[in-house]
Amino acid sequence: MSTGTLRTISLAMLVVAVGACGTGDAADAGPTLQTALVTRGDLSIRAEATGTVEPIRTVEVKSKASGEVLRLHADVGDEVEPGAPLADIDPRDVQNRFDQMSADLNVAVARLQISEAQLERSDKLLAAEVITPQEHEGARLEYANSQASHVKAQTNFDLAELQLNDVRIRAPMRGTIITKSVEEGAVIQSASGSVSGGTTLFTMADLLDMQVRTLVDETDMGEIKAGLEAVVHVEAFPDRTFRGTVLKIEPQATVEQNITMFPVIVSIDNRAGLLKPGMNAEVEVLIDEALGVVLVPNNAIVQASDVGPAAMALGLDIEDMDLTEFTRAGRGGFGGGRGQRGGRDGAGQGQGRGGDRGSARQAGGDATRGAPAAAEPLTNGGADTNGASAQDQGGIRAQLGALREQVASGEITQDSMNVVMQALAGGRGGRGGSRAGASFLGGEMTAAPPRESRPAVVFVLTADSVPEPRLVQIGLNDWDHTQIVSGVEEGDVLVVVGAAQLLAQQQAYLDRMRERMGGSPFGGNTPGGGRGGGFRGGR
Repeated sequence: MSTGTLRTISLAMLVVAVGACGTGDAADAGPTLQTALVTRGDLSIRAEATGTVEPIRTVEVKSKASGEVLRLHADVGDEVEPGAPLADIDPRDVQNRFDQMSADLNVAVARLQISEAQLERSDKLLAAEVITPQEHEGARLEYANSQASHVKAQTNFDLAELQLNDVRIRAPMRGTIITKSVEEGAVIQSASGSVSGGTTLFTMADLLDMQVRTLVDETDMGEIKAGLEAVVHVEAFPDRTFRGTVLKIEPQATVEQNITMFPVIVSIDNRAGLLKPGMNAEVEVLIDEALGVVLVPNNAIVQASDVGPAAMALGLDIEDMDLTEFTRAGRGGFGGGRGQRGGRDGAGQGQGRGGDRGSARQAGGDATRGAPAAAEPLTNGGADTNGASAQDQGGIRAQLGALREQVASGEITQDSMNVVMQALAGGRGGRGGSRAGASFLGGEMTAAPPRESRPAVVFVLTADSVPEPRLVQIGLNDWDHTQIVSGVEEGDVLVVVGAAQLLAQQQAYLDRMRERMGGSPFGGNTPGGGRGGGFRGGR
């Protein structure tokens, strides 16, 4: 074999060796972690819908008189006051009837006067016994007939006078003429004398108060109520925002493209006169908001019951992890509860709405550092606080006072105080939310957050670049971000677990649990079984 051939073979072996070393290094490097930063900002929950601008009150103006339209006093777009003339109808027919009824009334008045005078003379003659009672009764009957004729003539005259006034059409209210249906010279039908309801001359509406009729998906109906603030945008004024209020929610649903929708009416103040009927509008109803709160991306939130598969997806060894607090917070289930708005499938959705005392204490995380230890016995008492004695509640109020003093002095943060108060409420064994805490002391815990919080898990990137699971309490969330009530702080770096990674590891995690628990992922007859068991720290 020649020297050149040997050199070529040696070079090829060196390249293969270098390639093999590179492959081993890449394998040792592990998966690349996707991270997200904990920030602070504003969060608002809004229900969005589209609709049409329309007047709240619209009136069709019709005529009570039939005939030819002689003159129109208003046109489309004119603003008119109540009683302003709008049109004149040919008055000849009603004028003739009025004249006739006027003459009949004059005759009836004269006849009544004569019969009254005759009755007076008859009374005197009867008293002087000049006439018989039968003749006197005839005079009385004539007087009664005269009275009846006068009433009939007066009624016909009043009706003819009204009909004469009806030939001039007047505005029934203050508003704007939005449509005109007739022109001068047209012959119209009376609204009262026609089966079809008569001819519509004008359509007018009050444009100062407008409304938007929208259709809202039924999934948002549980959060929308009358009186909520709404923001309206129209294409005619893209840089202008109109404020509105939810006026009412109509009870009858409509189905469009297999989606159940409910009509929601939003009222708008249109004193500026910019909005016109028929404009297309986009409506955002403000359901809730949180200002200046800690926010994390939705894809960084993991369901408490999915902490095991998520840890496996990040390459962590769950054999050396204590998952007890997480399985308790997730109540040992894998399906979770109702999903959150904007949560990831299989990860950010289905957070439990409650927890026990242990999860409430753990929810504080780093946010509870510096919190007074005096609150700890309250979370371990195990008694129902609804039946607490007056002495116990007096001690609780004293400790809450101490908490407020520490917040005022800067020893602890407001979030830390809120976490401790949530832990107190969690001792009731209830839902553990801030509303439960408020009712816990009959209104004493007014500093607690006004909204309910739910347990969840995030993976915090430590100084050693190792993901560490941490139990947090989450609040509001939209399609992008979730509010963190306690557990992490602004500036922390979180590790994002991909939805595909989590789904791929869930079955492997269940298989490992079955293997350790004798075939059932929820416990069996083997020691250490039960929900969350099988790993270090299992129940």
